[in-house]
Amino acid sequence: MPNPKLAATHAITIRASAEEVWPWLVQMGQGKAGFYSYDRLENLFGCDIHNADRILPQFQTLKPGDGIRLHPKMPPMPAVIVEPNRALVLHGDTRVGSGPPVMKPGDYLNVLWGFYLQPIDEHSTRLIERFRSDYNPSAFNRLMNGRIMEPVSFIMERKMLLGIKERAERQGTGHR
Repeated sequence: MPNPKLAATHAITIRASAEEVWPWLVQMGQGKAGFYSYDRLENLFGCDIHNADRILPQFQTLKPGDGIRLHPKMPPMPAVIVEPNRALVLHGDTRVGSGPPVMKPGDYLNVLWGFYLQPIDEHSTRLIERFRSDYNPSAFNRLMNGRIMEPVSFIMERKMLLGIKERAERQGTGHR
């Protein structure tokens, strides 16, 4: 996405290997392990999120083309890159039938959401989360995506990273 209208990068260091962090990423999603964030807040918007505190074996397989749901009434966001222990990238674009439904004729939303694991050493990993979005410049989109989504996303994504950190460190091998 060469010219996103909204772009954010967040990162956190986790005292666990990339192999210990990956299972928490691959099982994310509505109807799966949640997003390790403020589930009560998400559920105020009908997301039906239930954050897991353990690795769920039934959700450990994800391949490109598989979708991750953000909300039960929205189409899943397709995984476009799945490199175990390295990268998970989701991409939704309403113009090609993926991502949130278009609100009005002519509106569009193009979202890229990536999670990257960079080993620091054998017992520590840097988790980098990047979000990029582009949308048509309607008044509604400028309000929703530029004024409302940005602060809400920051709060929710920060909590998500802290939730992943806490879970991965708790479940880790103890070599720290």
